[in-house]
Amino acid sequence: MTTSRRKLIEPQITPFYHVINRCVRRAYLCGNDPYNGKNYQHRRGWIVSKIKQLAAVFCIDVCAYAVMSNHYHLVLKIDMEQQQKLTPEEVISRWLQLFSGHPIAVDFLKEGQIAADKQQALSNLVAEWQQRLGSISWFMRCLNEEIARKANKEDQCKGAFWGGRFKSQALLGEQALLSCMNVR
Repeated sequence: MTTSRRKLIEPQITPFYHVINRCVRRAYLCGNDPYNGKNYQHRRGWIVSKIKQLAAVFCIDVCAYAVMSNHYHLVLKIDMEQQQKLTPEEVISRWLQLFSGHPIAVDFLKEGQIAADKQQALSNLVAEWQQRLGSISWFMRCLNEEIARKANKEDQCKGAFWGGRFKSQALLGEQALLSCMNVR
């Protein structure tokens, strides 16, 4: 049985995590696929571009990454301090870079204020989005979903592209962090 991410990812204990995700159905993420003779090297660019976009939006730093033929590795650091300092305007602005916004949030950004009867709804939205902007699960969701859609479209198929949930490992010390990043 799988364990809830809330129990596996605890930024109060350590902000650093090693994350891995693998392809399914012998799918190729990057490089030359010996089964069909196609080269998928261009997908590396998809992943790198998306990682950069997400790192600019989320309160998560990408310390290192490696894109392999059928999987990728990330070393991520949750920046709780940055997450907690975000203003409501910053939270909404960041969220709208990834998702279409709730009309109340969009109106607030345009007008700079909101009717009194909608303030609680806005406050709830901002709190939820602010929490998500520091979530590795949401970061990975945004990364994996787009790559899977593009790859499935290119491969002219439907269904899962990733082999289940991403794997995450807490990096509990400097030695673990350096070892994972293969820094000597």
